[in-house]
Amino acid sequence: MGVHGVKAVFFDLDNTLVDTAAAGRRAIEEVINALQSKHHCGEGEARAICDKVQAKLLKECHDPAKMCITDLRISHWEEAIQETIGGEANRHLAAECYFLWKTTRLQHLTLAEDTRSMLTELRKGVRLLLLTNGDKQTQREKIEACACQPYFDAIVVGGEQKEEKPAPSIFHYCCDLLGVQPAECVMVGDSLDTDIQGGLNAGLKATVWLNKAMTTPVDTSPVPHYIIYSVLDLPAVLQKMEHKMNAKLGTDHMASSNEAAH
Repeated sequence: MGVHGVKAVFFDLDNTLVDTAAAGRRAIEEVINALQSKHHCGEGEARAICDKVQAKLLKECHDPAKMCITDLRISHWEEAIQETIGGEANRHLAAECYFLWKTTRLQHLTLAEDTRSMLTELRKGVRLLLLTNGDKQTQREKIEACACQPYFDAIVVGGEQKEEKPAPSIFHYCCDLLGVQPAECVMVGDSLDTDIQGGLNAGLKATVWLNKAMTTPVDTSPVPHYIIYSVLDLPAVLQKMEHKMNAKLGTDHMASSNEAAH
């Protein structure tokens, strides 16, 4: 496949290769159970605390120079508990909730067997790179937990770089790392804003949007070159790209032959 234009495929991690959202839901249920059984919270209160934490995670702005991710996230739980049940701030309970959430989430982050097989097969023809946004510590723990290192030629974490996706610089850094050109690379991910927009910004050969929820993008969204509904559909897309390339090469060859004939 490498000869026909695509030399590398960049994969997003969260909700592309591993189901972080599902692992997060399992972790939240675990915390709700603990709050009810160990700390005598009502179910409504326990769920309210967890809902508030999830809202804080979505809005999270983290500056690693000012605070480590652990302290920041314990603070999310501390604030959520206080906002829900009042009283004194309870850092100890907040830390207990945070570590239970984090450990459970990591335990449920797995790289599925069929995904492993696909990556192994793809790597016979192209180079593979994992490109994930997020805090260095958090993302490295996830990478460790799902044991995906052996499937990739390189791993790049946004939190370790000057800029994250969708900035072109991080994509160009990935290209340099693999010794390839942007026009020889494909980006695969579930986020239109970071993965697809980033791939377009960087001038990659193609962007492949994983639309697991089968949602309809808003008109203002970036337009991916291809859409798949399971990451396992990717090899078929790469094959389609290869056929297109071959057809184009054939047409170009015929055109140049015709010109020569004149």
